[in-house]
Amino acid sequence: FELGFMMRHQYHSEVARELYSKRKRKHVKQLKKQKLRLHPEAIEAMEEAMGEGKKKKKKKKKSKKTEIELKEINLGRGVETMYRTTYRTHVNLSSIADSKANFMLTINAVVISFVLTNLIPKLRGETWLIAPTVALLGTCLSALVFAILATRPKVTEGKVTREDIDQKKSNLLFFGNFYKMELEDFHWGMTEMIKDSDYLYSSMTRDLYFLGVVLAKKYRFLRICYGIFMYGLILSVLAFAIAYSFSPTH
Repeated sequence: FELGFMMRHQYHSEVARELYSKRKRKHVKQLKKQKLRLHPEAIEAMEEAMGEGKKKKKKKKKSKKTEIELKEINLGRGVETMYRTTYRTHVNLSSIADSKANFMLTINAVVISFVLTNLIPKLRGETWLIAPTVALLGTCLSALVFAILATRPKVTEGKVTREDIDQKKSNLLFFGNFYKMELEDFHWGMTEMIKDSDYLYSSMTRDLYFLGVVLAKKYRFLRICYGIFMYGLILSVLAFAIAYSFSPTH
């Protein structure tokens, strides 16, 4: 019993280990010699049990390490999936906004061409058409301007310095920030970004933020465009109806 207790016993402070470790080892050796004289097979069983206990502890430590590593891997995959999904959502919303703007450009261009070819030549003889025609043209032109503003690209400076990359202030994931850079500087900056995961995630976060800002601007112009077209078209039709009711031909 005493031998097993001494072999399992551990000192928990540096002072105790320095003072009593040597005495403990000597005492354990003496107890083993005495035990070996009386029961040689018990010593082997005890050492095997101690070895298995150490192996179990090592296995537990390894399993804990693997669990932590797996959690980190899953966390990294979750973050990558989040960025990938958010990027895809932003790109889809941008394409939807562009298609809506193109639709408004087409519709208003068709209406303006119709007014210029059919109504404008009749204004000299039928003056009652002047007011509703001007209202319709103003509506279409205003909606056309805001549709163009929604699709108009904004190009930035196009160049960042190595100091900006060292200070992690630049975002090389957007073409507007690097299209004027030299290939060597751009390659060096991308390498530095890939090496530093914090810098990489920070750049992706900034890229998502500015994508959201551009999307908000697009949808704000689209909302104004659709509002002008809807209310202006209603007012223009009412103006045509009122003008026709007071026209000499009627």
